[in-house]
This record gives sequence, structure tokens and C-alpha cells, in this order.
Amino acid sequence: MRRDGAAGRGGVGARAFVALQYVLPQHALSRLVRAATRVRWRWFKNALIRAFLRGYRPELGDAEITDPLAYPSFNAFFTRRLRAGARDFAQAPACICSPVDGTVSMAGAIRAGTLVQAKGRDYTLIELLAGDAAMAARYRDGAFATLYLAPYDYHRIHMPLAGSWRAGWHVPGRLFSVNATTAERVPRLFARNERVICEFDATSGPFAVVLVGALNVGSLETAWHGELGRQRPRGPAPLPAVAAAQRHAARGAELGCFNMGSTVIVLLGSGMGEWVPELAPGRVLRAGQPIGALRVQHA
Repeated sequence: MRRDGAAGRGGVGARAFVALQYVLPQHALSRLVRAATRVRWRWFKNALIRAFLRGYRPELGDAEITDPLAYPSFNAFFTRRLRAGARDFAQAPACICSPVDGTVSMAGAIRAGTLVQAKGRDYTLIELLAGDAAMAARYRDGAFATLYLAPYDYHRIHMPLAGSWRAGWHVPGRLFSVNATTAERVPRLFARNERVICEFDATSGPFAVVLVGALNVGSLETAWHGELGRQRPRGPAPLPAVAAAQRHAARGAELGCFNMGSTVIVLLGSGMGEWVPELAPGRVLRAGQPIGALRVQHA
């Protein structure tokens, strides 16, 4: 059973939880959380870690460092790396792997440039991709998978396929929570929140991984650019170019991480591949687990 810390998904409590987010100073609150989670005073960071352990009971057996109090700050504990071999990306060449430990929020075909956010709520590729019509055209009839990372999940993001960096953007926005309660009630949630768009070229076609920020997640990282979000751009801002020698990344290579829990959206180019039938809302995933297959195998 998933242990989301949000209000219940129905009734007055859920409505109040969502309504409160419209009036909260989302970015100021997230900056405060960012500062607190990086404090290195032993008594303070240990108190935060112990409270988190009581509230969420994360699994630590796969961590590189299994003693939670050995980390120098709460954020170091939260973004902990796993021991070598803890996740297996050694799948068949045509396999698309889950880039994260998390839960499927929604997955399916992109129909005429439209994605499903939750039952009864859609949003468009052009909105998600910050108005980039050329990029949206590459995914217009492709596939999408929205994967939610709860606070107790492992928070590093990996390459679902081998690919070469094409381009990336940092898109400013709100910081609504991205759990199921909010996804069901806030229109165009993933296209409104701050996000980082990373696009890659694989032999079989283009794919993108979108890192969506959330309440208390005003800081996103990529393996190429480090931490983003401390200075928010006024509009969609291209990420710095990546050196040619660093552009290619193998399937399973680290792509980035979240400083607190959030959501990843994987986009496949039109006709590039399809998801396994089991990739349904509520399905719990581990990084490296097969979630789809390419229609044309890549080398």
C-alpha cells in the first residue's frame, strides 16, 4: 500500500488541501524547506531525519549508506544513492525501463497532442512543452507515462533508454503538490508547475523526460547542469549546451534527481514504442523495471 502523506482524495479535506495551495506562498515556502534540509547541525538534521523515518518508513536496505544518521544533511539522506547493482537496467535492447522508483499516475497514447492528467482532466503537449510547437509535433501521436515519486521513494532519475542529449529547458511555474488528490482537482497541473524538460535522440527516435517540480520541490537537478531552480527564469530558458563528449548516456545512467518528492513524465516520439499492458495507474515500479518496448530495436 502506498503511504501518501496528503489529505484524503475525496470530501471536504481534499478540497481544503487543494484550495490552500492556491493561496500559499509556494516558492517562498519551498525556499525555506530547501534551506532547512541542507542544515548540517547534527542535532537539527538528525531530528528531521528521525521525524521522516517515523512518518514515511523508507526502505534503506538498497542504499549505499544504510545508516540514515550518517548523512551530513537531510537532503543528502533524501537524495541518497543506491549501492551498486541495486537496480537492474540490463534488459533486452528494445526494452524501455522505468527511470525511477515510483507509482504510475497515468500512462497511454498521446492522442492528437493531448495527454490524460487524471480521470476527466486532460492537458496538451504544447502546454507541457512551454509552447514549443516543433518539439510538440515530434510527440503528437506518441506515448506518455506519468510517474509519481512519493517522499519515501528513491529520488534519483535514470535514463529509460540509451540516448544523446538534444536540448533542455527550465520552465518557471507554480509549485502545486503533484499527488493524486491535486492531480484530480487542479486543471493542467503538470503544465502549470515549474519543470525541466530534457530531450534526447535514440536510434529509434526522440524521447523526452520532464522533471516536474512540486510544493517543497523548488530545486531540480540534471547530471549535466547540476542544481536548477535557485534562480527562476522569467520564461522558458534553454539549458546550457552539453559538450559532445558528454551527450550520450547509456540506459540506466543517472539523469538527475529531485530534492524532495515529485513527478517524472516520459514522452516517446510518434510511432516509437508502446507501454506494457500492466503499466496502469497505481502500479508500483522500481527503476530498471521494463515498462515498454520500442517498435524498432536500437543498437
